[in-house]
Amino acid sequence: MTERAHETLLARARAADGTAREGGISVGTVRFGLLGPLAVWNDDGVPVRVPEGKIRALLASLLLAEGNAVSAGRLADDLWGQDLPGNPVNTLQTKVSQLRRTLAGAALVHGPSGYALTVPADALDVARFRALVRKAKPGTDAAGRARVLSEALALWRGEPLADFAGEPFAIPFAAQLGEEKLGAREDLAEARLELGEGAAVVDELGTLVEEHPLRERVRALHLRALYQAGRQAEALRGYRDFRALLVGELGLEPGPELREVHAAMLRQDPVLRPSSERRPPLPVPLTELVGRDDAVRTVTGLLTTHRLVTLTGPGGVGKTRLATAAAAVVDTAPEASGGVWLVELAGIDRHSCAGESGANQGEWVLDAVASVLGVRDLPASPGVAERAGRLAEAVRGRDLLLVLDNCELVVESVAVVTAALVRAAPSLRVLATSRQPLGIAGELVWPVPPLGIPSGVHAEGEATESTVAAIREFSAVRLFAARAAEAVPGFALEPANAAAVAAICRRLDGLPLALELAATKLRALGIGEVLTRLDDRFRLLDSGHRDAPARQRTLRALIDWSWELLDEVERTVLSRLAVHAEGCDIAAAEAVCAAGGIGPADVAGCWPASSTGRWWSASTPGTGRDTACWSRSPSTASPSSTPVVN
Repeated sequence: MTERAHETLLARARAADGTAREGGISVGTVRFGLLGPLAVWNDDGVPVRVPEGKIRALLASLLLAEGNAVSAGRLADDLWGQDLPGNPVNTLQTKVSQLRRTLAGAALVHGPSGYALTVPADALDVARFRALVRKAKPGTDAAGRARVLSEALALWRGEPLADFAGEPFAIPFAAQLGEEKLGAREDLAEARLELGEGAAVVDELGTLVEEHPLRERVRALHLRALYQAGRQAEALRGYRDFRALLVGELGLEPGPELREVHAAMLRQDPVLRPSSERRPPLPVPLTELVGRDDAVRTVTGLLTTHRLVTLTGPGGVGKTRLATAAAAVVDTAPEASGGVWLVELAGIDRHSCAGESGANQGEWVLDAVASVLGVRDLPASPGVAERAGRLAEAVRGRDLLLVLDNCELVVESVAVVTAALVRAAPSLRVLATSRQPLGIAGELVWPVPPLGIPSGVHAEGEATESTVAAIREFSAVRLFAARAAEAVPGFALEPANAAAVAAICRRLDGLPLALELAATKLRALGIGEVLTRLDDRFRLLDSGHRDAPARQRTLRALIDWSWELLDEVERTVLSRLAVHAEGCDIAAAEAVCAAGGIGPADVAGCWPASSTGRWWSASTPGTGRDTACWSRSPSTASPSSTPVVN
């Protein structure tokens, strides 16, 4: 639109809106969200529905101006681009009037320069985010910075203005906010490294490295985290790989900050150690834990009677989230005077680890535990068990809980280290999460069940209010509804969608990660279309939260991670089970799989410890073939799980 056309449209708009007041008043009771899909909430936190796409675009454009006036011509460009309606003045006025009615009491005013929406700073999530980031000044208390930056990042609900992705008026804003978010994540990682949380942030920083492979600050933070977590060899290899990438792609050498980090690692400079030796806090979840209250009570109870508890289950069932929730409860108990210490094992370079000996893997696990516990300069010893005994001596007498998360990649080494620790430190308790048990004496294995799902008796079509109430009692439904409301503000379980929600929960077997991935799809698809597309669930559930570990961003990535952990016999068994697309029992599995060098005992060895279950069809990674994966049968859904003591 030309400048002359802008002026003409603005003049006509002023005349048509002559009753609007100049100046502005505070919105007061309305809050707005741009850090994700456009959202509006009233003072009770209840979503306010803004109907029709053009009205939402009008609101977004006004909010982006941060209280400054936006000309009528600019608004017309934002809403329609080159496809102006026949009477743009009247059409724009209609949209403005509709927006005023939706935001009763909002300060949407018109003046000589155009339209303005005056919003208090604390009523817009972007303004709150920026204010919190400014508050976390470098050089101040690391714990305070970490707390403030975590609060700032918790405001994000997804990509900024995700429902206007690709719109010209939103693209610059989204790019700028994305850069600010990345900077805040870097600042938070910096603060947590100062607090000694290298092992806890290494996985997240590894994800950032994958997303921004040429960003030097991210790379420097990742190398420092690896070093702080006791993974010096990986850190040095990471520097070499990055230098090769820079030279090969850009013909450049690493910058001075990264070169200094590398030099400090080579000389084992104490500057790389945390400035504070305080115990790193447990990660603060950004979302509510749904449907696990009974499980948290059970696990915390088991930790009062057993010194080693292992939470097992398939990927995505929520082992880590349950473990950290239970650990947080234990952390407040007087008998845990030594605190709770989290060792994150998922960030290991799995491909390098696969080529190492068991002894080297054990050294890595031991160094990671020692780093988290703050035990420096662990004396050299000829064996892992002996060094673990030395570590146990350093913590002897401390009533602490050690949380070993994601043990499956190095389960044998974790078993050796854990056995030595619990033998030598009587006051030490261990809570582990793993796809499989550690397999050592005294271990109590607690399989984490999927969330409760409705039975198939809930009919299709529109449900009654009583049916909705009954369906809402199932934890899988509550989780899906909660995550759907985060993805699409205003979503609620109601008669029109209850049957589809129940069916989605059944189709996904109550697996929390799968339910969360499915809920994000409501940003682009209707509830019925999500259900229909679950016939190809791996294609549908192909994206999730960018800040999640890479293995949890898609359902296929989760299966790939699990597949790589299997040996050849287990892979063969699962491939042969593809003929049982609807699931089978152990007898049927043995009948199909016991051939070609694989006997019934081999098949039984692949069967989960829980006696109730079924196999469901999946796709074998890299082959395009269907294979089978074990899952709890909906008919055996239960909120409880049976522990097994070794």
